[in-house]
Amino acid sequence: MTSLDATRTDDARYLALKARDARFDGSFFTGVTSTGIYCRPVCGVKTPRRENCRFFSHAAQAESAGFRPCLRCRPELAPNSIAWSIQDASYILAHQAARLLDEPEPWSDATPSVEQLAARLGVSDRHVRRIFEAQFGVSPVQYLQTRRLLTAKQLLADTDLPITQVALISGFGSVRRFNAAFVAHYKLNPTQLRRAGAAPAGHGISVRLGYRPPYDVDAMLGFFGKRQLDAIEFVATSQDHPRAGRTFCLESGGRAHAGWLLAEFDGAHHQVILRVSDSLRDVLPQVIRRVRAAFDLDADPLAINSALNPRFPLGDGLRVPGTLDGYELAVRAVLGQQITVAAARTLGTRLVEKFGAPMQTPFPELTRLFPAPAVLAQASGDALGQLGIVKQRQAAIVAIAQAVAEKRLQLHGGADVGATIAALKELPGIGDWTAQYIAMRALRWPDAFPAGDVALQKALGVLEPKNPLRAAREAEAASTAWKPWRSYAVIRAWATLPEPAKKPATTKKIAASEDSTRATA
Repeated sequence: MTSLDATRTDDARYLALKARDARFDGSFFTGVTSTGIYCRPVCGVKTPRRENCRFFSHAAQAESAGFRPCLRCRPELAPNSIAWSIQDASYILAHQAARLLDEPEPWSDATPSVEQLAARLGVSDRHVRRIFEAQFGVSPVQYLQTRRLLTAKQLLADTDLPITQVALISGFGSVRRFNAAFVAHYKLNPTQLRRAGAAPAGHGISVRLGYRPPYDVDAMLGFFGKRQLDAIEFVATSQDHPRAGRTFCLESGGRAHAGWLLAEFDGAHHQVILRVSDSLRDVLPQVIRRVRAAFDLDADPLAINSALNPRFPLGDGLRVPGTLDGYELAVRAVLGQQITVAAARTLGTRLVEKFGAPMQTPFPELTRLFPAPAVLAQASGDALGQLGIVKQRQAAIVAIAQAVAEKRLQLHGGADVGATIAALKELPGIGDWTAQYIAMRALRWPDAFPAGDVALQKALGVLEPKNPLRAAREAEAASTAWKPWRSYAVIRAWATLPEPAKKPATTKKIAASEDSTRATA
């Protein structure tokens, strides 16, 4: 970027800052030289003079330049900035590295080093440092340090967690190291960020998560609502308090942490209010990350719309529904193969009733956990068959559960997409459609494209009912203009289809379409 281009970009950012435009929240941060503070574009303080503003693409850049986070707008609440490219190899590698640093799961309890990061990516540590600094303006270590400090800052401000616990679950090896880093970067003692009114133990923990508008809350909750499984989740689409609740179990450090969460949308402030059970305190950063992924809170509508609006002009607020648990999503995707959404929901509910562990929650709708990988890995064909699951899908479910239980398969946003898709397709009963669907929702891959999906083909005007391979090729060819946002194109294409007409109760035929087969998980 030339100096002239950079100036124009910064001028545009200043206009967004003056307008407090929420569409740019998290896309850049403003360092104010007269105060030494950096802010989100939506900050409510008086707009600083243009000559006092420095603009940064990432919070880590601002902190590396010596700026401290604003205590009013709280940069830790901003959605993450996610950019994608399908052309530049260095760009792709740098962002893969950032995704790995953003995801706690790949590293268990260990602190990832540059050497470990390089080994995971299959390149030298020198190369990782070079391309990372070229892309983000900071080293991987600085990037990770900022991520941990902002996580700690949010936990200090929004919860009553002890300082020691905040330090450890934010990724610091000791309280001493945490205190030193906090004071050095923020010129504040951690206790100074404590806020009054945190919920006492036993009532759950509440945190706020930001997102960029527009966001079609009704569409997102409607998607989950049609697929909700009794006993483990519920969706309420009340206009005043749209929310979703569920149980789930998260493994970390060799321990299983089971609990519940409630996510309530606050459209006026472009936030999700997340309430989490006390039993999940030790893994709260992981929970927050998974909720952000499940509701696609980090999507950048401006970038997505610029690529998709010419073909799909009415889907500005649509997001790609994710999942809290990639393993669960994969099992549910298999259950939904070639049957209706309602039928897949019935099978999923039976599976939960048969194999899901009971648990107590404050919500009468939430009484069980989704079956653990180790449980389904040992499930017999007879037991699964009694639920109405056919043999081919029995084998697929058991194979997925075994691969996850044995740590051979990682189904989260930090996993290698290509390698994971290949590993999935080696399992019995997993074809390209299911693998692409899992990549779209569990791996958070924005460019997944299940070209063989019949409903998708219908929405795109591909009519080759007697030649599925040719139809898939035509759909694939039509999708090239939407790279790297084809996952969002799929959601928008599905949304253009009319609701299926209800069939008579005597009808036994099951149609093969998205609303009747595919996006069931």
